Amino acid sequence: MVDVRTLKEILIRNLKLEDITPEDIDDEMPLFGEDGLGLDSVDSIELVLTIDKEFGIKIVDSKEYQTIFATVKSLLDFINAAK
Repeated sequence: MVDVRTLKEILIRNLKLEDITPEDIDDEMPLFGEDGLGLDSVDSIELVLTIDKEFGIKIVDSKEYQTIFATVKSLLDFINAAK
């Protein structure tokens, strides 16, 4: 089971989120948009690759992206359910 701090550290490292610490990221913070981490469509591709590389989980249906990548918590729930 993946813990939330580990996931945040992986996101920071792989998405090159400089000047952000795991403590800066709220579990319910949106990953995309100005109200959250501010990720964009290029970052979504990197997220898919990161989930595959770090956890061995392939996300094949792009229609699921909005649900899976809504927040850190939704991504964590998806990863833990898929493992």
